[in-house]
Amino acid sequence: MDLEKKFAHIKGWGVDADPKNEPTYPMKKYTGDDHQRLNWERPEEQPVTVEILHSNERPGLPAVFGTSTPPSGLSGNIRRFAFKYSESSYGHWLPLLLADRVNVVEGIIDDLRKGHVPNIFAEKGYKAAWTHNRAGVIKKVAITALATTALILLWKSGKAKKR
Repeated sequence: MDLEKKFAHIKGWGVDADPKNEPTYPMKKYTGDDHQRLNWERPEEQPVTVEILHSNERPGLPAVFGTSTPPSGLSGNIRRFAFKYSESSYGHWLPLLLADRVNVVEGIIDDLRKGHVPNIFAEKGYKAAWTHNRAGVIKKVAITALATTALILLWKSGKAKKR
């Protein structure tokens, strides 16, 4: 039985079967090889020279991966913990977000240890934000000041109650 007929009841089935209906038709030189994708030889795999964290939902490493910043320090431990969980769970993504924040602090500490004082104001783009979104910067500073004041007052009131 022809595949076109066998699955014709599925809405959208075979929509890409006609090469003239393909979005790249006039520009693409159609050779028919697009339908021979299973017959390709896998290229040589990238050598693993550092620790690579990858999804526990896939059996092996991806074809290409970054090696410039392997996991290290506290942020690396948090990332290792996160990769024990499925990509569909908060146990995976929330620790990765936390690890990114921790990695920023680790980077600042590393800069200071090497004798380089980071210009956080410039690196975070506050000059451009002040030029192009002054109201947003003022709002962010006001909210941060308010939240910091509230936290200090809560902390001090808790300390006063203990006495």
